[in-house]
Amino acid sequence: MRILVNETGIVEEDLQRVMEEAAAICIRGEELDPENVEISLSFVSADEIHALNREYRGVDRVTDVLSFPLIDDWDAVPRIDEEPDDEPEEDPEELEVPGIPLGDVVICLEKAEEQAAEYGHSREREIVYLFVHSILHLLGYDHMEEEEKREMRQREEEVMQAVDLPR
Repeated sequence: MRILVNETGIVEEDLQRVMEEAAAICIRGEELDPENVEISLSFVSADEIHALNREYRGVDRVTDVLSFPLIDDWDAVPRIDEEPDDEPEEDPEELEVPGIPLGDVVICLEKAEEQAAEYGHSREREIVYLFVHSILHLLGYDHMEEEEKREMRQREEEVMQAVDLPR
């Protein structure tokens, strides 16, 4: 898996490893190979996420995380253990395996830290939770309808327990 971070050093290496592990769990849960997935991750200020939220969602306030999915047709995405449709014509050693670009995740660290204090848990837990929540959005989950919300919350909790950051 490739997580393309806008600026290194903003979060600790240990936290980045937990985020990668959580993302891999989310991705494997959808029968995708994490080794073939790319995610763009940006950490931004409250002002920056406010502007993005207003521009892309029409919501004029600061938010904690935004997700920008890139995949429209999930049926076309190769799953684990599926054979490719066409064999490569070139030498396989010369081909670079293309990544599946899931999309972009934008996290506001100020808001995450504020919410961690408000909810009485660690900064690490809040950041990983926001990342998991956003990855699930990139994977097609939503929480607009009650049944969708239950399913998404259940997946979030499963992943958070798997990385030892339960509620």
